[in-house]
Amino acid sequence: MPVTGRLFVGGEWSSPRPDFASHSPARWSEHVGTFPQSSAAEVSGAVAAARAAFPAWRRTSRVLRAECFDRLAQLIKRDTDALAELMARECGKNVTECRAEVIEGLHMVQYVFGTGRLPFGEVIASEIAEKDAFVRRKPWGVVGVITPWNFPFAVPLWMLGPSLLEGNTCVFKPSEDTPAVGQRLVELFAEAGFPAGTLNLVHGDGTAGEAIVRDARVNVVCFTGSYEVGRRIQELSAALPDRIVAAEMGGKNAVIVCDDARFDLAVTAGVLSAFKTTGQRCVSASRILVQEPLLERYTKAFTDTTKRLCFGDPLDPSNFAGPLVNPAAVEKVLGYNRLARDEGVNVLSESERPKTDGCFVPPFVYRTDYRPELRCLKEEVFGPHVALIPFRDDDEAVRIANATEYGLSLAVITESYRRMRLFRDECEYGMGYVNLPCIGAEVHLPFGGVKKSGNGHPSAAALVTAVTHATAWTVNHGTDIKMAQGLTTAIDGGPA
Repeated sequence: MPVTGRLFVGGEWSSPRPDFASHSPARWSEHVGTFPQSSAAEVSGAVAAARAAFPAWRRTSRVLRAECFDRLAQLIKRDTDALAELMARECGKNVTECRAEVIEGLHMVQYVFGTGRLPFGEVIASEIAEKDAFVRRKPWGVVGVITPWNFPFAVPLWMLGPSLLEGNTCVFKPSEDTPAVGQRLVELFAEAGFPAGTLNLVHGDGTAGEAIVRDARVNVVCFTGSYEVGRRIQELSAALPDRIVAAEMGGKNAVIVCDDARFDLAVTAGVLSAFKTTGQRCVSASRILVQEPLLERYTKAFTDTTKRLCFGDPLDPSNFAGPLVNPAAVEKVLGYNRLARDEGVNVLSESERPKTDGCFVPPFVYRTDYRPELRCLKEEVFGPHVALIPFRDDDEAVRIANATEYGLSLAVITESYRRMRLFRDECEYGMGYVNLPCIGAEVHLPFGGVKKSGNGHPSAAALVTAVTHATAWTVNHGTDIKMAQGLTTAIDGGPA
């Protein structure tokens, strides 16, 4: 049955309003559901509900806030298979990947529950023996959470989990491409007993997201998506004195295959990095750098493996990957394929698109020497589009890997610990992997990047530093005043 879309504000569900449809990328004529486009007034109401709920939620014991997440974890376990199937239908990701994403979201919830009873501050020594000094973290207030379609369950939990645990309240806008998954997640929060107003749901396109960002009552905006949208959010937020933006904004990621690599591992890592989720991860690799002695052998093995991959119905677990998310994504990827051909690359693999109403695009693999003028080697494609690029030595590999405005994810395939250290220190990235694909983040590690990929506020476990602010709290247990740095306490020439 199609999902009936509603808003959730102040603990109440709105009446349904079918302003826009969510399509199945595998069968574009199939509607997953219809949803309301939130107006500016409705977004304002959601922010007001979050602001009203903040004082009581902030004063709730951190342990009791965490216990809400324990209840949420049990509901996710109960509904894992149904959530995976809904996700596969709505975003087109293979159902096995969708199930793994639900488990990733569950891991974030379990992490948040577990940290609820752990220390969340520090005791610091004072210069004065009679003083105790503390660093405590306090919530900012209202957090706006704007999330992408490609991880419609896990990424919202990366943001909502730390925000709510630390005492903030939230306004959540899922992607207009995956509103059904976003709404189902909020239904689970409500069933878990989160108090009214702590989590509020609005639906819609970028106009609803911009209404969240423009609202001065929103203290923090958490965003994952394109650089263009992330930059817009930061520009709008610059005028607000107490606004924090935590943004992760895509990548042009590389896998570096050295001549001492375990060959089969290197091929597998490259294929998974390039084509899982049909290349539609911000950490997907669209550049595979191969050291010259391995180039011919690696090119053949990678291309042959790619040609065996099955891209098909996301509900069939035997398929490797599914479609792109929508027709606009199809046109974008095909446009970059044409651009690569026009820029003179050597195309190794390109198949005909299947004749269906789904958004299927087969892998596009090419080989080229690195040339700085090639746009196809610098711009994010977000699809099954990958270049094999030769390099001579480690220094050249570093230069090529860094020759992009992005810096999100990197994988290095080598058996040399000295090479590992060189690439670790000299490459520009937020997440690095050795003898692994450049995908596969874990929730207890920071998720973010540098340059165009991020702004220094990584998501997942590390988000706590963005959704709270550190406060110093110093207590004097003496009966007189002693100042640090030897500062005198004399007033108007009186006794010290």
